[in-house]
Formats: sequence, structure tokens, C-alpha cells
Amino acid sequence: MKLIFEKGRPGRGTDYLGPCDVPGIEIGGAKRERPLRLPEVSESEVDRHYSLLARHTHGVNDGFYPLGSCTMKYNPAVNEYAASLPGFTQVHPLQEADTAAGCREVCRRLEGMLCEITGMDDMSLQPAAGAHGEFTGLLLIKAYHRAMGHTGRNKILVPDSAHGTNPASASMAGFEVVSIASDENGFVDLAALQAAVGEDTAGLMLTNPNTVGLFDPQILEITRIVHEAGGLNYYDGANLNAIMGIARPGDMGFDVVHLNLHKTFSTPHGGGGPGSGPSGCKHFLSPFLPGKDTPESIGNVRSFGGNFLVAVRALAYLMTIGREGVPDAAKHAVLNANYMRVKLADLFPMAYDRICMHEFVMSLEKLKEETGVSALDAAKAMLDHGIHPPTMYFPLIVHEALMVEPTETETRETLDEAVEVLRGIWQAAHDDPERLHLLPRTTPVRRPDEVSAARNPRIRYDFEAVRG
Repeated sequence: MKLIFEKGRPGRGTDYLGPCDVPGIEIGGAKRERPLRLPEVSESEVDRHYSLLARHTHGVNDGFYPLGSCTMKYNPAVNEYAASLPGFTQVHPLQEADTAAGCREVCRRLEGMLCEITGMDDMSLQPAAGAHGEFTGLLLIKAYHRAMGHTGRNKILVPDSAHGTNPASASMAGFEVVSIASDENGFVDLAALQAAVGEDTAGLMLTNPNTVGLFDPQILEITRIVHEAGGLNYYDGANLNAIMGIARPGDMGFDVVHLNLHKTFSTPHGGGGPGSGPSGCKHFLSPFLPGKDTPESIGNVRSFGGNFLVAVRALAYLMTIGREGVPDAAKHAVLNANYMRVKLADLFPMAYDRICMHEFVMSLEKLKEETGVSALDAAKAMLDHGIHPPTMYFPLIVHEALMVEPTETETRETLDEAVEVLRGIWQAAHDDPERLHLLPRTTPVRRPDEVSAARNPRIRYDFEAVRG
């Protein structure tokens, strides 16, 4: 497929705008030294280019998308309709507050619902993404300890199965990261946790269910240990999809949470579009929240109230499914994951072969030893069947890992088809392993040379080479 810069000819285009009818203003030093390089293409070329791009992508509206720990939920069109209403799209963030009462009510209602679901007392919609919400939550912890005079509390404890953003966010917030080992059951090792806490502990970051899809039965003991050491407990909301409406982080002993509206509350995910990662907290941390008119506030972390239209979509989702629908979605997510896990366990060893929550982790280490077919090979083979692969090689504590999250909206027939595809790949690995090293064959881009792509990436279009 050609880049759009490789299409068209100089001077080609469609101009719907008439001549400018107001005087021009010279910007001065900020003016470009040369004209902006834009593709010169006709309207039909633009339309066909982006239509072809759309056909070459794969989303939840195209087929099964079991990307573990990312919850690629179906995004109902009614959410998009709500977010496109003129009263929401035409509001200006600088207009008088009393002229945007409806928009303020959207935020108030969503914040209230998110607090009820998480067991928090206050919520800020400012953070623009999940990792941004993590960073904001850690700043709350930092501000609290500073206000209390706890100058020596500079360490954040993070389980070794955590999402990669956890230690990165803690480091960005100025904390030292201490990794806590998992035990043989995939849970936090309580002895390791007890040995790690102390007067320098600022807090603990974890998600429950954890990254291997298991609900930690020791969670109350975990949060108690941290609290008794003087630290705070931070909940990564990445896996809230499995327990929303059933169990609340606030009741587990967590003081701060962040949520991923794209993972749990059905707003768009991926593609570089806007996200939203609300941060919630207990009453004693409320004065530190961003946007609060208090001297203790950490200050704004995002302009105005955050990505407002994402909040509209999330509220539309919650109002559509209602109070009964929230736990129902969680129950079906757990049911679908366990259905697939049981259907595959005889061929694909499970990292932790027990009742899971919304996702499960398979290890293809034995398959690779027997046939040479890796988790990467299996994932590439799934593409030829119209299935987006599960998350590969994560969590790092599981070798040759494939993390599968079916989500609650998939039918039993879809799950059965996916199971048969995976079982077929297992058989093909034993019958003709060399063939699997060459897949996929039917996708717009086949298997690239990943080593060369990583070492010598081509990330810029070379205009001069083309002109030459």
C-alpha cells in the first residue's frame, strides 16, 4: 500500500474555502522557513486512501479481539451518538460555568458513579489516560506524605507481575521502586512484602485481580501490612472489568485508584485518540486532588476538566446498562474467560490452572520445546483466521506467555471458534512446524523482519530520495 505522500501530483487538490476576507497577520519568528509538506491529492484519492486503511485494520467491530489486560470492549454506537450531541461538542471550556450546566452535570454524575463502583469518596476526571491517572495518584500519595512531614517515605512497592507502567509512573513521581516477588500461586508473597515495608514505605501499587488474572485472596492482609507500616495503597484499575459492581477497591483497603475508561467503561481504545484515566481517593486525600480549590491541591494535570467527550461516552455506557448491568458485565467477562480456559487446558498448559477472573495466561513453553513453534508463531497464525492475537510474552514471569481476555460481549459461538483455531494451531505445530514460522499469509502485511525493524527503523518519509 502506498503512503498518501506517494499519491497525487503537484497542484492537485480540492479547495472548498473561498478567499480570506479579513486582513492577514504576520506571526513573526514563529513562521515556517519553508511551506508545510502536505500531500497534494484529489478528494477521491483521499477517500480511497483512508477507506483502504480502514479495511487493513482490525478492531472489535471486525472480529474477536482477546487482547489480555487491555479489555478491548465493544463500544456501542449510542455512546458515540451521545458524545456527538451539539450541546456537548459546541461547548467552549472558557465560557461561563452557568452556561454549561449540562456538561458539568455529566461530570458530576460520572464522578459519583465511579466513586460508588470503586468505593472512593472523591474523583477527578482530569487525567488524560491510564498511565496519567497512575502518575496523578502517586502525586497524591507524595503530597500526602509531604503534608504529614513524612520526608523519609520515598519507596513504592510494586509486585513483579505488575503492568510496566506502574514502576515507570512511580519513578516519574520521584519514588524509588521496590519489586515484590510473587509466590508459587501467582499471588503477592506476604513474607517478601512484610520484609520490604518500613519507615521508608510511601505506598504499594497493585491491581486485583492481578496481571495473571487471579483475585488475590490475601488482599485485606496485603493492604493491612502496608497501612500498619505507614504507607498508602494504590489500586491500578486496569482489571476492574472483572469485579465492577461486585467488589470495590475501597473496601479492600485501597486509598487511591485510577480507572481506564477505555478498558472498563466502553470508550474508544487505541489509535492515538483521546483517553481518560480518572483518579479517585478517600476523603483524607480529597484536598490534594487536581482541580481542587485548596492550598493542598497538586494543581492541574490536564487543561480544564480533561477529555470531556470521553466522559460523555462512559456515562452513556453506565446509564445504558444500569446498576444491574455493571455486575452482570463482570460476571460474563469471568464466565467467558473460564470457558475458554477449560476448553484449552488439555493442550495449552495454564500458568495458573485454577478458576480465573476476566483473563487467563497460557504458557507455550512446552510446545516450543517439542516443536520449535513459539508463542509469537501461534499469535501470527491467529491473524490468518481473522482473530487479533492475545497479548504475547506478558506477564514476564510466565515464559512463552499468551494472555487471553475474551470480554463479556463475545458469544459462546465466537469463543468456540477461537478455541478450535487455537487447537488447530497446536496440531499444525506438531504436523508442519516450519509452515507456522512463515505465517501470516493473508494479512496486508505479512511477517516483518522484526530484528531489522527494531535496529534500523524507517520512521520518516524521505522526500529528498523520492524527488531524486
